[in-house]
Amino acid sequence: MSTEPTAADDKIRCDACPVMCYIKPGAAGACDRYANLDGQLVRVDPHILLQRTVSHGGRLVPFQTTGDWDGKIVHEPHIFVTAVGAGTTYPDYKPAPFIVSSEIDGVDMVTVVTEGIFSYCGVKVKIDTDRYLGPETATVRAQGEAIGHVTTSEYGSQMLSLGGVHHLTGGSKKEGRVTCDALMDLSNCKPVELTIDGGATVVVQAGHAPIVNGVHEERMRVGCGSATIGMFAKQWQGKVDEVVVVDDHITGVLSEHQAGKMLDIPDTGIKMKGRRSTPGRYFQVAEPGTGWGGTNISDPLSVLGSFDAKKARAGLTMLMVSTTGEHAAFYQLDAALKPVEKQMPPELQASVERIKENCEPALCTVLFMAGAGGSLRAGVTDNPVRLTRSVKDALTRVTAGGAPVYVWPGGGITYMVDVTRLPARAFGYVPTPALVAPIEFTLRLSDYAALGGHMDHVRPLASVKDNIEMLQMPASPKPGEWT
Repeated sequence: MSTEPTAADDKIRCDACPVMCYIKPGAAGACDRYANLDGQLVRVDPHILLQRTVSHGGRLVPFQTTGDWDGKIVHEPHIFVTAVGAGTTYPDYKPAPFIVSSEIDGVDMVTVVTEGIFSYCGVKVKIDTDRYLGPETATVRAQGEAIGHVTTSEYGSQMLSLGGVHHLTGGSKKEGRVTCDALMDLSNCKPVELTIDGGATVVVQAGHAPIVNGVHEERMRVGCGSATIGMFAKQWQGKVDEVVVVDDHITGVLSEHQAGKMLDIPDTGIKMKGRRSTPGRYFQVAEPGTGWGGTNISDPLSVLGSFDAKKARAGLTMLMVSTTGEHAAFYQLDAALKPVEKQMPPELQASVERIKENCEPALCTVLFMAGAGGSLRAGVTDNPVRLTRSVKDALTRVTAGGAPVYVWPGGGITYMVDVTRLPARAFGYVPTPALVAPIEFTLRLSDYAALGGHMDHVRPLASVKDNIEMLQMPASPKPGEWT
């Protein structure tokens, strides 16, 4: 950040991003992150320090004081300077805003802190639900604008890939703006309503249960239908003749399943619709949907054919249940071998409740994903590729707002981070459009010198108190409750 912004009348020019706003006195720039305070360009948000604490299992929590801060940094070896509120390196040839040295366990360390301006970024969203949200590759929209797509589902969860450079910059101006807004809100743990072409409307908020077509999800499935049979077969033995676990992916049938065979459960003459995979495992018994087991059915009997009269008998009992235990019904065959619904016996109701008990709470997980490009890395070293190699060689640890990240193999520094692990409001934007996210590089001071770091800009941790943009933090929530 320039210390002497260019004046235009009574305005000052901000050089924190390519927009280069002229800001009036008392006003903020287009990003709402920098403002003109009595002719000085200041950062609106506080620069955040974190304090490592043993009592919270090594998790990072905001460093704070209950009274006026006197500038003294306590427990200095455990203080971590994050990039939240630190500022950027734009126009990129400048060293990072903070390159801070400290001694940790007798080792001289350095942390390079900057807020990256990411055009190449997005979020990966994991939505714990069996509900059908939409077909793979279907467009995901916010406010009617395309911002991403549905990707491959995972075990008990639907997955979305949102953002990316093409939505941010490759479409209309409105598409870029809406995409940027949605990514920032999701990354800051705010709720965002998404619509999926040919599918559902879902409200996503990191750390909260999804809302699908206006209904709050409660739990994710315990497993597919076959897995459910395997887990609970022993508990059904002797209490019911047949069990069908309805599932959009793999529907399980107890009497045919290997678990049933091992328990000597007799054949019941049941016939299933769909495509048989292996004994007791059926694909495509119904279309995907928001009904039983993530299918489009409301009547579970619709997945059955006629019972084989050579094996079935009047009075045969059958439990049909979904993979979450949300739907369950008990039947008995009449003289014509037709299932007739009966009141659920208490011992079977207990098994349904056991399925529910084993279903984890439904949750939305948002992972911010970005590529730290050469321009950002230039704020760390004159030779950016050395930083990449240092990260891949595990000499440099990458964090985002103090939170651990996963760095992808291969070229570049492409990382993902769970947004609930960062302090509140850690993400911002610039109207290019692009997201602004914190990133820190921590390594030995000697290794930093070896990779060509900006050694003349290294400053001791104690000097951070002189930063005029350092603001006192309010009382913090508990770890993991950043809202």
